[in-house]
Amino acid sequence: MSSERLDGVLSVEGVTLNFSGNRALDDVSFDLRRGELLGIIGPNGAGKTSMLNCINGIVRPQKGRVMFGDVDLLRQKPHRIVRLGIARTFQGVSLQPNATVAENILFGRDFKMRYGLLAATVYVGRAQNEEARHRGKVEEILEFLEIQRFRDTRAGDMPWGQQKLVEIGRALAAEPELLLLDEPTSGMTREEKEDVASYIVRMRSELGISQILIEHDAPFVGDLSDRMIALDYGKVIAAGTPDEVLGDAHVATAYLGVPVEAGG
Repeated sequence: MSSERLDGVLSVEGVTLNFSGNRALDDVSFDLRRGELLGIIGPNGAGKTSMLNCINGIVRPQKGRVMFGDVDLLRQKPHRIVRLGIARTFQGVSLQPNATVAENILFGRDFKMRYGLLAATVYVGRAQNEEARHRGKVEEILEFLEIQRFRDTRAGDMPWGQQKLVEIGRALAAEPELLLLDEPTSGMTREEKEDVASYIVRMRSELGISQILIEHDAPFVGDLSDRMIALDYGKVIAAGTPDEVLGDAHVATAYLGVPVEAGG
């Protein structure tokens, strides 16, 4: 077996997904190596989110395979995929608005709790000891994302950019090996985007998390990615280094809607 295969985290092979006769993904294949950040770009409706939905079990494609190590994810349910080590953020914010920031992040550890949140708050002994360990992890995440001051703030009262950070924190609470980031900076200011970019870099360098990043801002993705793929109408139209993909004439055409010569 090649060393590249041994270093692989995720392998997507010939995935095809149809919705009511519309093809969302058309024979998509790519791989993700351990510790790598792979960027996926493309215009609206290109199939980017549909690809993440296949990886974390929200939808099942009609054809293809998605392998996480030696596990076929297409045979797993979403909760099982989280347990395997894959966490996800979404385009919008799906926090519990009336819960605090710390509580929302703690919800990300629910599947790791043997006794559950209710038991930990009612009973003493092992349940409370377990809750203390999980809350300790929450404190680490709050510090990592530099949002300790918002610990007791209701999530619904947070600015949009900070809510997006809390959602990343909830995903980190699952201690993933692979993190799927679906437009983590949508609706943010340039300064907020720069902050998120620094956390994305640190999640890889300090936490060792492999990542797949989706954003409409192609240069933003290019600055962070080791490799990129570009989708259009569900097909891979370019793959390679950020320079190769961002300089591809097919990618420019997909974004601008008019033919562009290579290098133009």
